[in-house]
This record gives sequence, structure tokens and C-alpha cells, in this order.
Amino acid sequence: RNRVVGKQGWAIMDEPIYKICARGAWENACRAGYFTGSPDDLRDGFIHFSTAEQLEGTLAKHFAGQVDLVLVQVDPRALAMEVRWEASTGGKLYPHLYGPLPTAAAVRISPLPLGADGRHSLPEGFDAC
Repeated sequence: RNRVVGKQGWAIMDEPIYKICARGAWENACRAGYFTGSPDDLRDGFIHFSTAEQLEGTLAKHFAGQVDLVLVQVDPRALAMEVRWEASTGGKLYPHLYGPLPTAAAVRISPLPLGADGRHSLPEGFDAC
């Protein structure tokens, strides 16, 4: 089970995590049965994820102006490998997967359309908290 290190020690992480990627890369992953990562993931040696609360910041910082993106919602309990929660800029913990992401762990795939203001629209019914 996936755990998060916090002030209270280890806690089980059952909340979904999210991967933002190019639609074509996800389609290729579906044919293969697993996603090995974006160029940034491959460079860093792990697959970057975000929590719901981190999505808007991740989109603005790393995906501004990019078109044809999808948001992949993943159930971390469906992963055979443990998700590591590691500090990033500002000390915030982000989920990282050190291995391929099986596409079967994805529970929802949603397009991330780019608005006229250059910001991505999260899927209808999605609450970024």
C-alpha cells in the first residue's frame, strides 16, 4: 500500500494521483499496456504525478500553452510498486513512481483543453480543492 510521510508518521494513501501527458503518448501506452514516462520522467528516472490539489500549479508551471494533453487519474492501490512521496520545490511532497505505469491502473482519462487565456480546463465534475 502507498504511504505518505507526514507529521504523524506514515499514512496510507488511497486518494487518486494524476499524470498529465500528451494524448499520443498515452495512446501508445495503451497499445503497449504500460506508460514508461514523458521525456522529463525518463530524464529524472521516475514518473511524476500530482495530487488533485497540485494539478493547477503543475499545469501552469510545466504545461503552459501545450495542446492535446490528457489527464490520467490513477488509483495508487492498483500499482504493484509503491509510490514514493518526495519533496520538491518548496518542500511539498509529490508522488513519484520508479517504474512503468500499467495502463490498467488508470481509472479515468480526460482531455485537458487549452482555453483562450492559455490555461487548461480541468474535466467537468473535477474538484481541484
